Amino acid sequence: MEHKHSERSHAKLSASSSARWLSCPPSALLNAQVSDTASDFAREGTCAHELAEYKVNKFLGHNVRDPTENLDFFDSEMAGYTQPVVMVEQRLDFSFYVSGGFGTGDCIIVADETLTVIDFKYGKNVLVSSENNSQMMLYALGALELFDGLYDISEVKMVIFQPRMENVSEYTITVKDLLNWAEHILKPTATLATAGKGEFQVGEHCHFCKVKATCRKRAEYNLMLAQYDFAMPAELEDTEIEAVLEKADKLTS
Repeated sequence: MEHKHSERSHAKLSASSSARWLSCPPSALLNAQVSDTASDFAREGTCAHELAEYKVNKFLGHNVRDPTENLDFFDSEMAGYTQPVVMVEQRLDFSFYVSGGFGTGDCIIVADETLTVIDFKYGKNVLVSSENNSQMMLYALGALELFDGLYDISEVKMVIFQPRMENVSEYTITVKDLLNWAEHILKPTATLATAGKGEFQVGEHCHFCKVKATCRKRAEYNLMLAQYDFAMPAELEDTEIEAVLEKADKLTS
């Protein structure tokens, strides 16, 4: 994982300096043109970041080296304040984006600028990925509602732990990208869903749908596939065969 202090040092409009550039906007560009000099305070902050990062990765079960002996600054105060905040079975409210929306996060970790959301999956038939996983992103939004005012969180790490498939899937998204998705995709789609509006779509999600047996869209899709059962393969163009195979694969899954 990259250290966040290196990213901050190149940001013209960083969160840590926002009090300055919000009051004096032209100072941002001028400050960006002057190279940073590492003060004792900055070096102490860097050490705290490294220690917090180590503790989170250790909690996640990663094989990481304890950086304590190589830190320029370390004392009992730093050891205490870099201890990650860990919550299990935490109720998460994301109703700001989804009317009445809430869920329960299996494990939430807050440490410095990183919010980690962990979900335990016991199933062993379907491998679950955390990449762009909407459930995890909703949990992350709920966790941000709880902690964003207390911590300067810049990124969210989403982890799915699926022990019976030996699967640990990790995906990291910036808070900016997460909120952009929430505002421009999640919120308007949730509004349509609440009102029962929008376009029906057929896909892998049909597998878990309770009304798939009576869904008109899915029936039309299946009928479209069935019409090819009455044609010999030699009568089909290559592009038609490709289309049938692609749709058949989706239907099977």
